[in-house]
Amino acid sequence: MAFFTYILQSDTSGKFYIGQTNNLADRLFRHNSNQNLATKNKGPWQFVFTKQFTTRSEAMALERKLKSFKSSIYLQKWILENGVS
Repeated sequence: MAFFTYILQSDTSGKFYIGQTNNLADRLFRHNSNQNLATKNKGPWQFVFTKQFTTRSEAMALERKLKSFKSSIYLQKWILENGVS
């Protein structure tokens, strides 16, 4: 089984959301159908970055690192340097 760290961006506000999952398609569906409180009524959402891992702990480690960034400008720079999905 594969695990993913992902970054979503809202088409309406430009805000970012960072998470991890083992099913990218289902996770995007749940974000866009308002099943996640943090992203509810703030979409539609699009992936701007995904990275695959073999363990959930690896995906969670990158998620924690990305969430520690205090600025969306720094996050945007990180996305550009590390590839867009």
